[in-house]
Parts: sequence; C-alpha cells; structure tokens
Amino acid sequence: MAVRIEKVDLPGIGVRHDLLTDAGRRLSVVSHRNGDRDLALFSLDDPDASSESIPLNDDEAAALADLLGSSVTLSRLTSLTDDTAGLFTEQLQLPVDSPYLNRPLGDTKARTRTRVSIVALVRGNDVIPSPTPAEVMRPGDVLIAVGTREGLDTLGRLIAGTG
Repeated sequence: MAVRIEKVDLPGIGVRHDLLTDAGRRLSVVSHRNGDRDLALFSLDDPDASSESIPLNDDEAAALADLLGSSVTLSRLTSLTDDTAGLFTEQLQLPVDSPYLNRPLGDTKARTRTRVSIVALVRGNDVIPSPTPAEVMRPGDVLIAVGTREGLDTLGRLIAGTG
C-alpha cells in the first residue's frame, strides 16, 4: 500500500504534514514559520484534535529522522532477498575480540574470500551504506552482508578469527 501524506496550510503558523497510518492514526509534523517544529499525534475520534504534541529542536528532529531512516534502510536491505532463491541477507555483529577490530574493512578481503558483499555497516543509530574498504570497523559494529548461506557462514567465522 502507498503511504498517504497530506499537507495542511496553517495560516499564521506554518504548515502541517500528516502521515496517515494503515491503522487509521494521524501522525503529524508541524513546521512553524519561525523554524520550530512539533511532532503531533491526533485523536482517533477527532482527526482535528491533537492528543499529544512534542516540540523538537533541530538536533532532536535530526536524530529522529536518522533513527527512522536507519530502521527503514535495514528493513529494505533485508527484504531484498525475500524472493531470490539461494541469496540471503544477514546481520553479523563484529565480535569484541575480532582480529579485524579497529582495522579497515578491506583487511578482511571478505568479498574475495567468501563471495559475500558487505552492503552496510550499522554503528549505533547510524547506517553506513556501501562502506568502502577504508572504513574502519569499530566495537559494536554490525555488518549487513548479502550472499549465499555458505558464504555468510564463512564470513561469520572470518570476522570472528576462527576461519
């Protein structure tokens, strides 16, 4: 189903963008003319009555956008292989004792050794899409990889230093 977004001009205030969910909820972002913004949730009974409004400063709005963007990116990456026989997407946590910790991704030679592509790194709330071989792997990183079952298993052993 397509996502439904409505734009409502608010004279003297700014503009409101409403996201209508499949469940019938209305989630809105009110952008004031002075640059302020609010996140609002509207009542199920009255779509014009806000049941909750949360003011967001620039840093909070950016963090929320990053958080939502990261989760959408991961979900889309995972769904890429749903209909492709023999191809899998996996999230591999970099072990705390990995021999590749604090080293460039290219040091693994993962694609050459496993025929698996590392399509993203997740670092906290950030997603690093298409990481370059120079990207240094840090504690807590999660590698998003696409490949065969055998290749992904081999990559897991490789980054753990057991294969």
